[in-house]
Amino acid sequence: MPFIDELVARLPEPVHRLVVRHQELIKFALVGGTTFVFDLVIFYALTFSVLEAKPVVARVISGTLATILSYILNREWAFKNRGGREKHHEALIFFVISGVGVVLAAAPLWLANNVFDMRANLGRLELAVVDFILGFIIGNLLQMAFRFWALRKFAFPVAELHAGEAGSTDLHPTAEELNDEELGHA
Repeated sequence: MPFIDELVARLPEPVHRLVVRHQELIKFALVGGTTFVFDLVIFYALTFSVLEAKPVVARVISGTLATILSYILNREWAFKNRGGREKHHEALIFFVISGVGVVLAAAPLWLANNVFDMRANLGRLELAVVDFILGFIIGNLLQMAFRFWALRKFAFPVAELHAGEAGSTDLHPTAEELNDEELGHA
């Protein structure tokens, strides 16, 4: 998304430095916001039609489709300066981590429906609100924290520079690189 990179380049210096320092988190959040809306639309399209009685199944389907979109956006934009793994290996790790994230996102909804039998006591509008709070607020907060940590650690680790790559032209250093420069470890 070059237009965002151009916008960041035009920010005043203190704000620019802060945004560059936290660029992966900001990009991860923007990808998350985009896939959140995508996930939400798919979930409610399914729960208000063919999967009305099965919100957990709808949540897993919408979460899985959003995960595919998330991989593409994270790989090509949010974590584009990381890597070092073969793409198929990276994708496998990403989807395993995201699978755990989908389970974490669906867990509050599953508990409410299967342990507390929530659907028996609420009307359709109340169910939509409770489904949103459990599946998209609480569930997404759980999965977001886990996925940001795990994706940076395992799927998109900082690539080690190999001999001959020291002259990298990357204009967007990672937060770790900025911290190293500030501490004089560069």
